[in-house]
Amino acid sequence: MGEKNNIDGEIKDSQTITDVEKLRMIHCLEPTVHTEQGISLNVNEPSQPTRLYKRRWFIVCLFSSYSLCNSFQWIQYGIINNIFMRFYNVNTFTIDWMSMIYMLTYIPFIFPVTWLLDKKGLRVIALVATALNCAGTWVKVASVRPDLFPVTMLGQFCCSLAQVFILGMPSRIASVWFGSEEVSTACSIGVFGNQLGIAIGFLVPPILVPNVEDMEQLSYHIRIMFYITAGVATLLFILVVTVFQERPELPPTQAQATARSIPPDQYSYTASILRLLRNKPFILLIISYGLNVGCFYAVGTLLNRMIIEHYPGEEVNAGRIGLTIVIAGMVGSLICGFWLDRTKTYKQTTLAVYLMSLVGMVVYAFTLSLGHLWVVFITAGALGFFMTGYLPLGFEFAVELTYPESEGTSSGLLNCSAQVFGIIFTICQGKIIDEYGTLAGNIFLCVFLLIGTIMTGFIKSDLRRQKANQLARAALSFQADGQIAGHDYGATALINPAPPPQA
Repeated sequence: MGEKNNIDGEIKDSQTITDVEKLRMIHCLEPTVHTEQGISLNVNEPSQPTRLYKRRWFIVCLFSSYSLCNSFQWIQYGIINNIFMRFYNVNTFTIDWMSMIYMLTYIPFIFPVTWLLDKKGLRVIALVATALNCAGTWVKVASVRPDLFPVTMLGQFCCSLAQVFILGMPSRIASVWFGSEEVSTACSIGVFGNQLGIAIGFLVPPILVPNVEDMEQLSYHIRIMFYITAGVATLLFILVVTVFQERPELPPTQAQATARSIPPDQYSYTASILRLLRNKPFILLIISYGLNVGCFYAVGTLLNRMIIEHYPGEEVNAGRIGLTIVIAGMVGSLICGFWLDRTKTYKQTTLAVYLMSLVGMVVYAFTLSLGHLWVVFITAGALGFFMTGYLPLGFEFAVELTYPESEGTSSGLLNCSAQVFGIIFTICQGKIIDEYGTLAGNIFLCVFLLIGTIMTGFIKSDLRRQKANQLARAALSFQADGQIAGHDYGATALINPAPPPQA
């Protein structure tokens, strides 16, 4: 009974099933029901069996772990920007590119990678991701000499290429392995690994690589950091090779069963991309998501420069502030995931979190230069709670707006937008900080967060995946009701019931 109430709660406003649709499903006046969103349900076909496997939690945690290892390396150079500048004798903009290469690599490679995902599946993508990540970490181990900056850049490029095979996968793994009441939570766990890796990337490098004058000692500390990363990456690669599974034997939901039933020869990747680009609510989400996450990338990349400018010699605290941003965001992600699974209020939650990201950025911008580090910790934590907590919201909202298109394709387009805006914002904010200071640079980001908030307000909430699951459940429910009643209720009898006998 509790499940039925929850189902009913999922389809309000645009999700309502009309009485005509119910009659058609019960009496098969039209065996196939077509919704406005293009979803079809044939009630004459028996529903496919579904099952949830305990292994699903191990799969999402393993994914989260290798995502962590990869995202750690995104910021490991930038958070000790001044130290690597001195060690490799390069300028600050060159070290910024050690982070921005993650964004640049993603843009041209995401489309072939999502095509490969649709053709070969999750296991092949996981194998390639962990293999590239592992290779990149060992290349870095060989680059610890002041004259080998091109080698360390090559290692970072390998890791950035691995990221293309990782970043858009949380929503795909959640859909393939988890039930409809768990997908948002599972997606949050997948994103959680990426965020935790960034958090460790803020915290650990300043501790492992102190700002010492002796170059031999400095190279020793850098080598230790690279060896630890390579060891973890190798272990995760071995685990993926031995235990990562493509998909469960039985699908977790009727929506996933329907997606599996589409013949491969009827699926066109190009046609899918074109359909997504004609989906106006999704286009608005692509742009607004890119603006929000692009701002986060810029703040993360330039955090060391902003903190050191106002608090000289505080490299370790700069890392701790970055850690605070991401840890708060991890908490926000999990809370948002639980909230979505229970309420299905995708549009309202996304808009509220986006608005609070804007508020958090404004407060952070105007308190950074007050001279009190404890204030920066608090404001940065509030900013991270909402700005980083927005990540799984965007993924799951995109899947709802674009069902039954591939989750990897929709997530890939979101992340592509984020990388483009991330590069633009990082370069522009860096130049503004150099010319006008950190306040002007942060206000620059606030303007774009305001634009993103307004755009989010115009997104039409069209929850296609929820309606597909609801239609399947409703068909089963009404058929069962008809069987239990033990006799046929004609359509005319339901529409025009006979009057009661007169006394």
